[in-house]
Amino acid sequence: MRNIQNHLAQPTLIFGALIAICISILLPVQAQCPATPNIFQTSLLEPPQPGKELSTEQLQQILASGSMPVFDVRFELEYAISHIPGAINIPPLNNTSVEREVSQISALFPINPHAEFVLTCNGPFCGKSKRVAAALAVAGYDNFYRYQLGLPVWRALGNTVRTDFEGFAYIFNRDHTAVFVDARTPQDFLADTVTCAVNIQPGEATAANDDGRLPLWDKGARVVVFADDPQLAKKVASEIAKKAYWSSSYFSGSFADLENTHLRIHSSRRCPNGLPSAETDDE
Repeated sequence: MRNIQNHLAQPTLIFGALIAICISILLPVQAQCPATPNIFQTSLLEPPQPGKELSTEQLQQILASGSMPVFDVRFELEYAISHIPGAINIPPLNNTSVEREVSQISALFPINPHAEFVLTCNGPFCGKSKRVAAALAVAGYDNFYRYQLGLPVWRALGNTVRTDFEGFAYIFNRDHTAVFVDARTPQDFLADTVTCAVNIQPGEATAANDDGRLPLWDKGARVVVFADDPQLAKKVASEIAKKAYWSSSYFSGSFADLENTHLRIHSSRRCPNGLPSAETDDE
């Protein structure tokens, strides 16, 4: 009987040994093969060009740690309307020259051609950062990066951006489809706000998406959030971006800054048709 049991056990032992051998072979191979990157972890993977490409995830880590400067090489107004928070504007003189950008960046790193920094602009089809990168490589810089996915992909992946005053004024005066969001308390909002602004508090993005405060039918509409504290505005704008409003941004100043400028924030002429005016026309 024992011989029969031993005979039956042999195939089981052999099979178990084979499994162990396969695992010992496959595990190192699997460790050497990285998982397929998701959309946050990849870049354009373009043919070799000056500057190493960064993924969105890598740029997020750089901005969070402050490990190297990020240079936005678009025009001043483009930058003011919307830019990646933490990026520094190094604007061009025109759409073809790179002299100003190279001069300013070289002045920041005059004796360190191995300096680390990031260039970015208007996304995959933007040539500004590529032209600046090529000129910097000629100047001897050999250790910089490009976030060539740029502002459009940054926004499409659920990240909000910052709007400075010149950009706020441009949107306010020229884009009557834009939605201005007051993130202050309901009491402050009722006391005074930008004409036809809507009040959205932290945690209310889903409700605002459903109840009409945000334009559910137009996810591409500009949504600009302001508050007394830019960090509060950023929080609400970030939550709105996660509701697929890829053109959300937050104002870098405060509501008091808006009140103390030439911008006519109480003019009901700014209101789109069909929306009530929170204030009477003071013109």
